[in-house]
Amino acid sequence: MATTEQFRALFEPRGVVVAGASSHPGKFGFVALHNILAAGFQGDVFATNREAIEVLGIQSVPGMEDIPDGAADLVFVCTPASGNPDLLRTAAAKGITAAFIASAGYGEAGDEGKRAQDDLVALADELGMLIVGPNGQGVISTPASLCAQIVAPYPPPGRIGIVSQSGNFVSSFENYAIASGVGISRAVSAGNAAQVGVVDFLEFYADDPATDVALAYVEGVVDGREFYERLRRVCERIPVVLVKGGATAGGARAAASHTGSLATDDAVFDGMCRQAGAVRAATIEEAYEVAATFATQPLPKGPGVMVVSTAGGWGVVTADAIHRSDLDLMPMPDGLMAALDTKLPPRWSRNNPVDMAGGETKDTVPDVLTTVAEWPDVDAVIFLGMGIQGNTARMEKDGPFYPEHGLERIVGFHERQEQRYAELAATLSASLDKPLLTATELATSMPDNAAVRGVRDTGRYCYPSSNRAVTALGHLWHYARWRARRGLDG
Repeated sequence: MATTEQFRALFEPRGVVVAGASSHPGKFGFVALHNILAAGFQGDVFATNREAIEVLGIQSVPGMEDIPDGAADLVFVCTPASGNPDLLRTAAAKGITAAFIASAGYGEAGDEGKRAQDDLVALADELGMLIVGPNGQGVISTPASLCAQIVAPYPPPGRIGIVSQSGNFVSSFENYAIASGVGISRAVSAGNAAQVGVVDFLEFYADDPATDVALAYVEGVVDGREFYERLRRVCERIPVVLVKGGATAGGARAAASHTGSLATDDAVFDGMCRQAGAVRAATIEEAYEVAATFATQPLPKGPGVMVVSTAGGWGVVTADAIHRSDLDLMPMPDGLMAALDTKLPPRWSRNNPVDMAGGETKDTVPDVLTTVAEWPDVDAVIFLGMGIQGNTARMEKDGPFYPEHGLERIVGFHERQEQRYAELAATLSASLDKPLLTATELATSMPDNAAVRGVRDTGRYCYPSSNRAVTALGHLWHYARWRARRGLDG
């Protein structure tokens, strides 16, 4: 079993060796070295190449035996499978305790590859070395500014720890992090998971000070009972969001050829997740949104939700989404209604959702949002309608009349208001310890909108639709209820 020290060598190495570095920009050995250097890794970086050429300013050496003793504790392996056993022996002799193996040709390549993979694991165990992969894409660790992977991108720092049996989905999650601004602590492609698999990384994340929530893509589980027991113990410490490939017969066949994974019965897997306390997301997009919600919002104390909207239609469809979930669209409390009557025109909805009916003045939105969020019986708030002023400002700024006719002043006002709303939503959520989720389609259609930018600047996630915000909030409530039933928060 891998040790914490070995995982630290993987995620926070003092030095990294790229074995099989290349001067050809299309080769893995070039891309891996480039990405390590481009991300600003502060430790020592070494490279091996049989011709001892210079690559990206790094003078390579012919082999691992030429690396200084004790200078590195991670080797990123881009060499052919046939030479990897000798490479690992030499690396271990140099003090290296972790290896990420990008090389293919192992368990995914038939019986002969499976034997080579088993031999590699036996050797690593003998050497006391952690090996990740083979057939993997890389490892990310933003606390160490480490981007040791053969693909792009490098995500912003954050609190989400990722492990995936597919390297491509690591990239997908990293792209979502860049788009949303809700970042990542660690990310790793488990590849064939020859020695360590998804649950091993989940256990590390549960005790990792840099990580608040774990996100995993899974294609198959070897020992279902062990996976369940270990997953349940992780969920007692941090939230875990899972998305599973191979849920259908066709997907299961694809998983077998992709990473050599054996699919599990989908209904059984679903029940296992519920019992273990893990969140099972239906899609990759949902998985990242839910993980981002866990990373940036407090858990709700109950299911009661208030919806605050600047227009009626958005509130109606959000009410529908809440009714389809396990959340409660709470009845409007009489006292709250009376308080809102003093802040809104008579035509407001006088119900939940709170429809301001276009009656906003300069301070209406902040006053209403604060009044609703601070009401003691409210467990969570979904806030709709941000971005309208910012969108108006954009059109006026891009039009032919700007900055004359008072447009410069009003554009600045609109953009400041959007920033104000975003900052208030984050402040209220943090001070009241309540989820307060903001949603607008501008999150995808116009990500530079002042409101979307404002939410991103607060470190929160801006949901592209209210139903997606409801889905994420529902998962938070399920997890909070699971913890409460087990007495984990008292």
